[in-house]
Amino acid sequence: MNRRNFLSLTGTFTGGALLLPDFLFAFGSQQNLVIGEQCLVFVQLNGGNDGLNTFVPFENPLYYDLRPKIALSKNEVISAIRGMAFHPALKSFAKMQQNGDLAVIQNVGYPEPIRSHFRSQEIWQTGSASNQYLDDGWLGRYLDLQCKEHQPTAGINLDSIDNLALKGQEPNSITVKDPNRFKTNKDNDDSVQLSTNPQLDFVRKIANSVTEGSDEIQKALAKSTSEVSYPKTGLSKNLEWIARLIKGNLNSKVYYTSLGGFDTHDNQLAIHNNKLSELNDAIFSFYTNLKNAKLMQNVTIVVFSEFGRRVKDNGKGTDHGTAAPMFIIGGSNKGKVMGNNPNLSDLDQGDLKYETDFRSVYASLLQCKLNFEASKIGIQNKKLEGLF
Repeated sequence: MNRRNFLSLTGTFTGGALLLPDFLFAFGSQQNLVIGEQCLVFVQLNGGNDGLNTFVPFENPLYYDLRPKIALSKNEVISAIRGMAFHPALKSFAKMQQNGDLAVIQNVGYPEPIRSHFRSQEIWQTGSASNQYLDDGWLGRYLDLQCKEHQPTAGINLDSIDNLALKGQEPNSITVKDPNRFKTNKDNDDSVQLSTNPQLDFVRKIANSVTEGSDEIQKALAKSTSEVSYPKTGLSKNLEWIARLIKGNLNSKVYYTSLGGFDTHDNQLAIHNNKLSELNDAIFSFYTNLKNAKLMQNVTIVVFSEFGRRVKDNGKGTDHGTAAPMFIIGGSNKGKVMGNNPNLSDLDQGDLKYETDFRSVYASLLQCKLNFEASKIGIQNKKLEGLF
């Protein structure tokens, strides 16, 4: 049996009631992580978000020369900072930045960039080099070491499909679309003992982790409510669930969700405005919710995409590019704009040159927020100084 294939089939539940057989042996007895510890919330922008029209170099005349059809005018952009400004749909991002709760990391990428959605997402999710292929995700490897005794809800993925970033050797994470409907029947026979078949025991361990995870999620939901009105969008709903799980002391170390639709080859101005509006409103509702609950210092939101777009427009939109900004919100970050403004006069075959390796950001998150040394999971990059 391929245990990863089994986990991909067994670890994903997209709603409805999952009924488990009653012969499962209870493996996990580890208590929840300590209340008040740090957690990370990842929002992945799928499709390749156009960083230059998200955080805009509006004072650089080359921006307008290279993007005659899609450049945002100086009158449109908001909250100018060092020659950069936010897309007008990101009013709440600008407000969070002014509050000192949002850091912008400019020109994030990696050497020898890949312009394939699937492969570049895989690189970001595994923390690999562009010519390296890894089976486990960078967060999955972290959870394998952090949760040695196995904790099924150490990582929560709010989605309809599994995320490679959370994939490890042990079932320390759960993918679920609707936590409110994620319920299992727990009627285990404690007399069942470990067998002599390790594959059968692994099957039992996974199945039991689902049961335990369901129980812990329902307990957390029962202890929390949504005091903030969230927009009626998919991302908002996922972040509302995550807020309730955090406030209900589920104590997961990692939460993950995504927003698609950023592959803006055509009709970019309208599509990008709509997607950034959805992102802005969802993130700000989540931020406000946790801020009111006095939890924002313990929660770090990470917003990123697998790559940016090409600097020159294609007439109606932009094609696949390379480096782009990352946004870090909360977690007592220093609220700075980090890195140089995009250099539009020194391009690599029409693309931005990266300045900060994304794995340096990962190293900072692991070391500063989770008190974990990144080299233990194969990330050798030095942490990005000055983020926290």
